[in-house]
Amino acid sequence: MPLPLPNGVDFSQAAGVLKIKGPKGELTMILHSEIEIAVDDGIANVKARSGSNFATAIAGTTRALINNMLTGVTEGFERKLELVGVGYRAKAQGKTLDLTLGFSHPVAYTVPDGIEVETPSQTEIIIRGTDKQKVGQVAAEIRRYRPPEPYKGKGVRYSGERVVLKEAKKK
Repeated sequence: MPLPLPNGVDFSQAAGVLKIKGPKGELTMILHSEIEIAVDDGIANVKARSGSNFATAIAGTTRALINNMLTGVTEGFERKLELVGVGYRAKAQGKTLDLTLGFSHPVAYTVPDGIEVETPSQTEIIIRGTDKQKVGQVAAEIRRYRPPEPYKGKGVRYSGERVVLKEAKKK
């Protein structure tokens, strides 16, 4: 499938490295040797150099990754987390996220470069960035501190995530 290049996006490739620059930032990716990208009139086509199964598979994967890069540099990606539990709080301070998750100590998470973390309320965390993989990884690392438990549902969960609760032990 062809990839339409949005206005205001610089698309360049040299020596097996693809660079995409847009209004939200710049992303780079190393291209596989089995892939070639042709750009004509604002439309990019990802093609396999050979007809092998691996080459066609990596061409489709590369096309999806480039599409995510184009979306990231134009619109950006966002992931929302919710804190459920009495006393569970989050507060963003610069490049650190301070979490109170029911432990005997507060948890300080250092936010990596290229990611913005915002806390509109004490129980909401919004993670934004241009790299889809990095945004998802940061959300997963924060969730890993206290995943939702199955009896009361307390913990850090993705916005809209459905936690199936177990029935408590009966006498």
